[in-house]
Parts: sequence; C-alpha cells; structure tokens
Amino acid sequence: ADAITLSPYMGWDSLAPFVDPAAKYGATKGAFVLCKTSNPSSSEIQTLKVAGGSCCVFEKVAALTVPGQDWNKHGNVGLVVGATDTAAITAVRRANSTAWILAPGVGAQGGDLEACCRAAISADGYGLLLPISRGISAAADPGKAAQDFRDAINKVRASLRAEAKDAGADKAAAALMLKPFQRDFIDLALASQVLKFGTFTLKSGRSSPYFFNAGLFNTGSAQARLCSAYAARIAGSGLQFDVVFGPAYKGIALAAGISAALYAEHGLDVGFAYNRKEAKDHGEGGNLVGAEVSGKRCLLVDDVISAGTAIREAKDILDAAGAVLVGVVVALDRQERTGKDGELSHLSAIESVQTEFGVSVLSIVGLRELLAYLESLNGTDLSSHVDAVRAYREKYGV
Repeated sequence: ADAITLSPYMGWDSLAPFVDPAAKYGATKGAFVLCKTSNPSSSEIQTLKVAGGSCCVFEKVAALTVPGQDWNKHGNVGLVVGATDTAAITAVRRANSTAWILAPGVGAQGGDLEACCRAAISADGYGLLLPISRGISAAADPGKAAQDFRDAINKVRASLRAEAKDAGADKAAAALMLKPFQRDFIDLALASQVLKFGTFTLKSGRSSPYFFNAGLFNTGSAQARLCSAYAARIAGSGLQFDVVFGPAYKGIALAAGISAALYAEHGLDVGFAYNRKEAKDHGEGGNLVGAEVSGKRCLLVDDVISAGTAIREAKDILDAAGAVLVGVVVALDRQERTGKDGELSHLSAIESVQTEFGVSVLSIVGLRELLAYLESLNGTDLSSHVDAVRAYREKYGV
C-alpha cells in the first residue's frame, strides 16, 4: 500500500513509524490522519476545546499537519474529514490550507459533492480526494456514474477558478445578493437603533466597527417586521420541522411571532413552544409551555450566537423532553472567529454549534450582507464605515 489511515490519539508516536524517514517506511509512503469524522459520537472527543480554548481538538490536528511543519515535515500526511460536515472542512482549511483532505461520505452517505468541493479544494485547484464506492458500484452504469462524478468535480473546480478571477469585480454587484427581506431587516435594525456603526468595545474586549442590540426591537411594528424576516429566511431554507422553539426569555416573543408569520405569510402552520426559567409545580407543571415537543422536530430561534452557551442549554432542555433539534435560526451571524488576537479560533461561534450538534444554523443576515448593504450606499454617511467593516472582516472573519 502507498498510504494508510491513522488515528492521532497518541500524538506523533502514532504517525512516526509510517511517515518519518528515520522509521521503516520513511517519506516514500503517506498517511491520512483521522481529523473530523462524521460518526455521531465524534463530538465526544473531536470538538472538545484544547487547553486555552482557542480551538477544537480536530482543528489542532489540522494545524499539526500543515505541510513542512510538525507532523508533516515531508508533505506526506493528509487529513480525513467527513464530507457531510462542510463546516468542519471549512475550519480545517483555515487551519491548514494545503494538506490533502480525504473526504468520505459523498454519494450513498448523502454528502453534498459541490459543497464539499467548495470547502476542501485548495487554492491550486487540488487538495481533495473523494472516495466514492457505493455511489459508483451500485449504479446501473458504474462507468457512467464515475464519469458523472468526475465531471461534477471538475465543474466546481472551473467555477472556483472563475470566481477567484472575478474576486475584484465591481463592489456594487454585491448589493444584488441582498434579498428584499434582508434589506428590510437591515433598514429596520438601523431605524430602531438595533444596529449602529462606529467604534464599540464588545463584552469580549474586542473593538468592533458595529454593534447589534436586538433588545431594541421593542415595538409592535418592529416585532412584526422582525418576525416576517425570520419567517422568510426559514420558509426559503427548505428545513423540515414541527415546532418553533424559543429559549427564555428573548426567544419567547420570537417563537410566537415567527410561527404566526410563517402561517400568515407562507401558509406554514407549525407549533411553537418555549421554556420557563423555573419549573412550575402547579397547573400544567413542568418547564415547557406551548406545543408538545416530545418526538417532534424542533427549530430553535434566537437573536444571535455569541459563545453558543444558550444554544447548548436549550438543546439540553429539548433532549430531556425527547425532542429532536433540526436547526437553529438567528437574526445576525457576525461571521467572525472568537478568542484573543494571536489565539483566534478557526471556527466562528455559529460554525462551532453546527459542528458540535450536526445541525444547520441559518441567519437573516451575516457580516457579509451588512458590508454589501454599506457598499450599496455610496456617497452616504453610512458608506463611510465600509473600510472599517471590511478591515474588521479581513482580520476576524471566517
């Protein structure tokens, strides 16, 4: 064999006999190290934070295998990352931009070929191996199936090359990607003073060129427009769910308003539920109010995700009630890495939640849309903040 799959659990000692020139095989053979696997219990180890909390275990493995460094001094070590977890692949690529990724899971296991390719292919157009077995062998015409997979991969590669070439295109075109409900949401946030641009010190101590305080959506009209934006984002996502769940306290009004907007504007009649901070020992009792969640697919709604603590607490509540968390929707995705300067994580808070729980996290807008909005206002006072927001995104963005 030319290469072997290895577990990095024992550190360099696991790899040395197979990839170290001083050992038996040396640099003439290769190895793929298990990095982020797709089995359900992988999060018990792989997404734990390393000492200092700057990154997860799987991100540390990715960083140790950068070609020319640490475990990969001879460029013969790659990484195994499940194709079904594109958020993890994206994080691995941030930590390690050039090592080859072996990504099983496309085909019979349901991995999205295009999403996987976009996340994993390196800047030179290579860097990804897709082992597809059942998707080819079980096809009516295996030869044609193999060719179709090849052509689909090369189509994505060609698209990535074209996008890289057009990266410096007219900034005004960026505004076109804003959907009407997104532009209305940003207009509302600015009018309500929920969104401000300037210089702000966040709770983390980081200096930010903008600030978002969803607590100022505090009138009936603002709440109606806010929930309409949530509903538009949810209805267009294709997510399948039975109950909208809002964690106390801010999530209570959101769950009720969003479920009403889903019905009134999109014809989707789903239940809504929320939790009490303290369990009730009389009447219906318990700490959950609203629609039954046991055995139901629940969509969790909140304003933002900062560290993910509130989402983890809400998931514990749903797990205890026998519910299934199928997704999370927030108003704003800051799309930034956490941690101190020089010790930044490779994942944003939202990507960490996606990776830990294996569910989609959607947002009405992200930092990318805020920047596009500003860029579309050329010549106005707000457009004067473009450079600061763009610099912030380049420094901290994912």
